[in-house]
Amino acid sequence: MNGRIVEARRIEMNRLLAAIVLAVVVAGGIPEAWAEEPVRDGVFIHVSHGSDDPHRLLMALNMAGLMADDHDVLVYFDIKAIHVVLKDSEDVSFSHFPSSKASLSVLKGKKGVVLMACPGCLKVAGKSEADLMEGVRIADKKKFTSFTKGRILSLDY
Repeated sequence: MNGRIVEARRIEMNRLLAAIVLAVVVAGGIPEAWAEEPVRDGVFIHVSHGSDDPHRLLMALNMAGLMADDHDVLVYFDIKAIHVVLKDSEDVSFSHFPSSKASLSVLKGKKGVVLMACPGCLKVAGKSEADLMEGVRIADKKKFTSFTKGRILSLDY
């Protein structure tokens, strides 16, 4: 007899719990404080040109700034673009775009933006990690896919 009472109470509690869940859903869903933060997708921007093609360079930096408003962004500099992220780099300008140094300064201040330089390209240029401007780090292959929890869109300039 005791087992039947326990079973009846369990069924009652399950019905009560179902009614509470239904009431929460009907009333507007789960409170924001309980909801998980949405996963942001990432944008991987590959920059291989510098002062040799200022339009490509500055378009890439401009796109990184635009995308950083609602995406995680990783900007990867290699080949000729390696010279743009050195401490002694020239400030590249073109058309209506903000200059390279102004753009990089803004990007360094944005949450979710990672700036990386190719270590092999640094070596080819006769430079080392110590020559990189503040806020730019040596590329790490694990970071290429772990900088975001969402999908990764790739742009190549």
